[in-house]
Amino acid sequence: MSKENAGGADAGGAGAGGADAEGVNAGGVDAGGVLLLSHVGFSFLEDLARTVTARGLKVYVLSSLPEPQHQGSRPGALADLADDVRVTTDHVLTPQDVEDHLDRLEAAGTSVLCCLTVWEGYRHLMALANARLGVPDLDEKQVPELRDKLTLRNRLADAGLSRGRASALTPETLAARQADGGRHFVKPVSGIASFGTFPLTSDTTWADLERIAAEAHADTVYAGAFTTHQGPGDPGVVDFLVEDYVPGREFSFEVIVVDDEPHVVAVHEKCEVTETAGTVLENACVSPPTSLSREETAAGIRWVANVLFVLGLRWGCFHVEARHAPSGWDLIEVNPRVGGSLISPSVAELTGGPGLLDLWLDSLLTAHRPAAYLRTLKSLSYAPDGTPRSANATFFRVFFADPGTIRAVGPNDDLPLRPVLSQVLLKAGDVVESSSREVFLGQVLWRMDRADRDTILPELLPASERAIEIAYETERG
Repeated sequence: MSKENAGGADAGGAGAGGADAEGVNAGGVDAGGVLLLSHVGFSFLEDLARTVTARGLKVYVLSSLPEPQHQGSRPGALADLADDVRVTTDHVLTPQDVEDHLDRLEAAGTSVLCCLTVWEGYRHLMALANARLGVPDLDEKQVPELRDKLTLRNRLADAGLSRGRASALTPETLAARQADGGRHFVKPVSGIASFGTFPLTSDTTWADLERIAAEAHADTVYAGAFTTHQGPGDPGVVDFLVEDYVPGREFSFEVIVVDDEPHVVAVHEKCEVTETAGTVLENACVSPPTSLSREETAAGIRWVANVLFVLGLRWGCFHVEARHAPSGWDLIEVNPRVGGSLISPSVAELTGGPGLLDLWLDSLLTAHRPAAYLRTLKSLSYAPDGTPRSANATFFRVFFADPGTIRAVGPNDDLPLRPVLSQVLLKAGDVVESSSREVFLGQVLWRMDRADRDTILPELLPASERAIEIAYETERG
């Protein structure tokens, strides 16, 4: 389906990010558009579309087929967001889908400036499209290398950037790790959303892994992000690894890399992390971190730069998850995309302007003439000595649903500080199934002056647990 002249944005605007996309909108001429790749009709499409149209650009959407319950409504919702929408007949986009869609847009005389997606399972497709469009980005082959957490862990260990090692998980390695007396962690070799990630215990069985793999295969949304395929028609397998447990407090570095130069825009401390039998839930984040000294932050920034250099990551947006202990910094994983949840809005509140989606899009739009963009990016990013540029601080909490039927859910206004953003993602009557992946219920974001953060946070942290109130039917399991 297509929709003409739907943008309505001022073609002369520089966009919400405030960075000058040099030459993109010059003279009020039709500046073209951005191809957004959507997984089953979602993937932050509302946020992405706003980010694109704020720059006076058109929105072109290529989406895989939505889940059955959304097939009647979601394509129409996408048409309201975009100037052109194409929905495929399968739940997972393929390289051929992207090539064919670019052929169609090119034949129609459409100017596509770049391609963007936040769905990690399509990051290689974004790289493919940008290579065809001549936009500097990751190489398509680098994406599966990053998503292969087994090879990545050992590659960084070889380079002296990780103290842990990983092995493919088999019944034999499972038994060996359980017997060696050490701490270990299990995760899919290529995964997403903390699905099937958990500490190894003496109670873990091979049947547990088979159950999680079966859940991944049966999950319409997530199956394509977990399975490896040997060829057309192969249903694929879900491979797991077991690695040495990474100790310490958990952080994420939000990084934009332009022509080999990394810029750490924000550092989030995961001040509440819950490790369960089947997944890891990241409950609350604060930025800048509360438990790091400036010197420790600076060491983290240097460590991140070394990780990116060893991996040859010259362009892109990265959500680098790490842990810090007295022994130093170590890796959890490198995500070749913007962080999920409220990471991008948190960055916007920290900068007082552009969020991470803005900065990522502008890095693509200005890649051939990045001087003005880089001035903006440097002014927003951490100094090499670990000092944040912003006088703001943020805190956000993510809420996860338990298995059961939701009877009532909604925000709670009785809080010590008013949120700047509150989202409730489920509704009364929704049924939450038991699963080895996180099921988002909602999320809430607060901003405060950095100078006041240590006074406000001790009261806000426990109070924020009731920022979204939920009640379940009695059959909740």
